[in-house]
Amino acid sequence: HVQLVESGGGSVQAGGSLKLSCVPNGYTFSTYCMAWFRQAPGREREAVAHFGSDGSPTYEASVKGRFTLSRDNDKNILYLQMNSLKPDDSGVYYCAAGINSYFCPPRKDGSNYWGQGTQVTVS
Repeated sequence: HVQLVESGGGSVQAGGSLKLSCVPNGYTFSTYCMAWFRQAPGREREAVAHFGSDGSPTYEASVKGRFTLSRDNDKNILYLQMNSLKPDDSGVYYCAAGINSYFCPPRKDGSNYWGQGTQVTVS
């Protein structure tokens, strides 16, 4: 049974930083099969960051230069370092993993495993 467990969310003031972690229990996913999404109240879930098949990260336009995606392959943990946070970054952040290589990198409407989400509030 695959579980994605996110942590690291919280409440910060604008300009602050948070680092999110995602641990996939029960399976090791290829780097480019994992991604971060977020969903703000009243808005659709959107992709935030993922690795391409060449290992290079891709970011949603509004987070470029502020967020950094990384992975500790030894520990099998996906990270999202978020700096210079803005109120518009508030929402529930989800880790996702494609159920197989056909669904990698994960898309919002693809067949994914999802974590339970971690709340980020920027005031």
